[in-house]
Amino acid sequence: MSIEVNYWAVVLATISTMVVGSIWYTPNVFGNYWMRVAKVDMEDRSAVGPILTTLIVSFISAWVLALAVQVTWLAFGGNYLVVALTVAAVAWAGFTAARFITHDAFEGRPSGLTILNIAHELVTFVVMALIIGLWPPAGTV
Repeated sequence: MSIEVNYWAVVLATISTMVVGSIWYTPNVFGNYWMRVAKVDMEDRSAVGPILTTLIVSFISAWVLALAVQVTWLAFGGNYLVVALTVAAVAWAGFTAARFITHDAFEGRPSGLTILNIAHELVTFVVMALIIGLWPPAGTV
C-alpha cells in the first residue's frame, strides 16, 4: 500500500488554520469573550511564540489528517471529499473535543470557553478537510 500525501494541500491547510484562528479570535467575533473568560491579556506578552507554535502544530495536524484520509480512502474507497470530512469529524470528536472537555473539566474552565474552543477546532478541522479532500494526491482519485 502506498500512502500518498499532497503536501501543497497540507501547507494550504496549515495556513488555513491561521486564517480561521485570526477570524475566530478577532475582538469583533469571539476574541473579546475569549480574552475575558480565558483571562488572557495580549498586551502583556508577545504573540510570536504562540504563532510559531501554532504553525508547527497545525502542520502536524494537517499532515496527520491527510495521512488518515488517505489510509481511510484506500481502505474503504468512496468520495475523497466525503472521506476527508468524515475523518476530520471523527478525529475532532474523538481526540480534540474529547481532550478539551476532559482538560477543561479538571481545570475548572467555564463551559462557554470549552464550547468556544472546541467549536473553533471543529471549524478548523472542517476547513482543513475541505482543502485536503478537494486536492487529493495526484493519481489517487
